[in-house]
Amino acid sequence: MKQNYQLMLEETIREITEANRVPRLLLHSCCAPCSSYCLEYLSDYFEITVFYYNPNIYPDEEYFHRAREQQAFIERFPAKHPISFVEGDFDKERFFQSVKGLENEPERGARCNVCYELRLGEAAQMAREMNMDYFTTTLSISPMKDAALLNEFGSKLEAEYGVKYLHSDFKKKNGYKRSCELSQEYGMYRQDYCGCVFSYNESKARRMEQKGQ
Repeated sequence: MKQNYQLMLEETIREITEANRVPRLLLHSCCAPCSSYCLEYLSDYFEITVFYYNPNIYPDEEYFHRAREQQAFIERFPAKHPISFVEGDFDKERFFQSVKGLENEPERGARCNVCYELRLGEAAQMAREMNMDYFTTTLSISPMKDAALLNEFGSKLEAEYGVKYLHSDFKKKNGYKRSCELSQEYGMYRQDYCGCVFSYNESKARRMEQKGQ
């Protein structure tokens, strides 16, 4: 049966609101633009730690640029409840080892699934170490990401690490559209590829093809 992850999120929010609780949430973020709507939405109900763990990002300058953009947005955003920032290890070799043999997979294929699970697994572990009530990821805000798969990984990691996964599909309720509006409002840098060297090369090839037309 197909799950409605937005309704699941709304039910969780209803429960914590009725209980007059402000749980602690670890939000894995891939970049500031994707986090913008998620933080606008969730910070009314949670005390959030943004976890920037993205060992897939290429090149190094891109990684550090995205990290700075994330921190700058958090500092400027007027949240109801506190938002803090934690940066994970930029362990590039771990990413390349994880996707070894999948280098020629197309974007949104098996390589991407391994990458999602790697980053979500690290988020679950960090959430347990920080004694968080919930963890989740911004990744589902992208129209290019499979929310059902991300939530499936989250549920599996919840059982493994003992921290509740906040089921969600942030592209719903015009979430992606709102993230674009917030990016413009805050003058944020929006990248034109997911992040890894493989998606970078695919994006570069598309641009060259368009120029040749």
